[in-house]
Amino acid sequence: MLRSLLQDFNFIDKIAHFDRERIPERVVHAKGAGAHGYFEVTKDIRHLSKAKFLSSIGKRTPVFLRFSTVGGEKGSADTDRDPRGFALKFYTEEGNWDMTGNNTPVFFIRDPQKFPDFIHTQKRNPRTNLKDPDAVWDFASLVPESIHQFSILFSNRGTPNGYRHVNGYSSHTLKLVNDKGVGHWVKFHFKTDQKIKNFTGEEATKLAGTSPDYATQDLFESIEKGQFPSWTVKIQAMPLDKATSYRWNIFDVTKVWPQADYPLIEIGKLVLNRNPENYFAETEQAAFSPSHMVPGIEPSLDKMLQGRLFSYPDTHRHRLGANYLQIPINQPYCAKVSHHQRDGPVTVNGNFGSAPNYEPNSFGGPHQAGRSASLTPYAVSGNVDRHAVGIKDDDFVQAGNLYRLLSAEEKTHLVNNIAGAIRGAKKHIQEREIAHLKKADPEYGARVEKAVLLTSQRI
Repeated sequence: MLRSLLQDFNFIDKIAHFDRERIPERVVHAKGAGAHGYFEVTKDIRHLSKAKFLSSIGKRTPVFLRFSTVGGEKGSADTDRDPRGFALKFYTEEGNWDMTGNNTPVFFIRDPQKFPDFIHTQKRNPRTNLKDPDAVWDFASLVPESIHQFSILFSNRGTPNGYRHVNGYSSHTLKLVNDKGVGHWVKFHFKTDQKIKNFTGEEATKLAGTSPDYATQDLFESIEKGQFPSWTVKIQAMPLDKATSYRWNIFDVTKVWPQADYPLIEIGKLVLNRNPENYFAETEQAAFSPSHMVPGIEPSLDKMLQGRLFSYPDTHRHRLGANYLQIPINQPYCAKVSHHQRDGPVTVNGNFGSAPNYEPNSFGGPHQAGRSASLTPYAVSGNVDRHAVGIKDDDFVQAGNLYRLLSAEEKTHLVNNIAGAIRGAKKHIQEREIAHLKKADPEYGARVEKAVLLTSQRI
């Protein structure tokens, strides 16, 4: 009879590692796919930013882009109705810039304190462990600022045909600063050169059962075949002093800047041309944060962005460890890194050898970043308090404008998609959300109301 003994080190070592192979799943953006590529400058914008990777036409910077669904678990279907994450890491000579965006130009909320609450509504009911339409629509109908994003989500843009056919957006307002200290508020747009292509709700649901990894497979196979997906990179730019007088609060991520007011300016080309060699090492361990910036790119006063500046690195430290930036996919390998962070689990970079880990010092150790990496100064005044974002207009105008821009067929899909989703919620919740839709556009709300009634009568 064969027996396993503790002296069988090969078995013990193998099973002990197996028992520890899984790391925590991302709370959001759990399922995704990634690829390497490059960003190439096509327009001189040194008058807007001093960032070195933007310094000359034709300059290329290596990048890694991770696409994802947002609310679903790691085993969810690629075609589920959900926003798509568009997280892009630029490996610049001044360090890494992470552009943590989505495939939508707006978001559901503008207050970071609501973010855990919103995500909880997209997860599972704490009692039944089932998806809960009451939670989704109760929250949505009590937070009318969400109507713009929900209108995008329940259009066919909520079920894109793979990752190659989505746009990417910074969504948040950022700040570009030139070498003279002059700043502009900007929004980044990554326009797919493959053209926007979406599934209907019915097509997406069918694929979820027959090809749940559709987008992952499509991206991988297209790159393997040499059909490299690309995006034209554009920005909207606003002088700093125009923000206070603009019709919309530019720091409210539930709003867009109409392109008639601030047209798109082309600045570059993004190309994906290489698949990861190992999914876990690269895509799963990739860690993005909007706080990872380079000189010439700065945060704005967007409250949601300010919340993410802390939350993203914090979750990486939990999921990957305090030294997550030593993981090769996250290393700013095009720049020399000097700081005073030492020790901690999985220190694999030599721990900076004998260099001192304090400042000031007399032994040639690193100094804290000087003015080149600090934020440009700005004046503030007022009381310290939890202030609501100043609303210059109600939350329904842009959602109504979006509805009226849709074709007749697109309107029908949007109406039917919302009606199909909301029918599972309690009647008073349905009525509250439909009232918001009517404020956006009377026809929009009335059609959803009629579709919900007809759907309920068939059941």
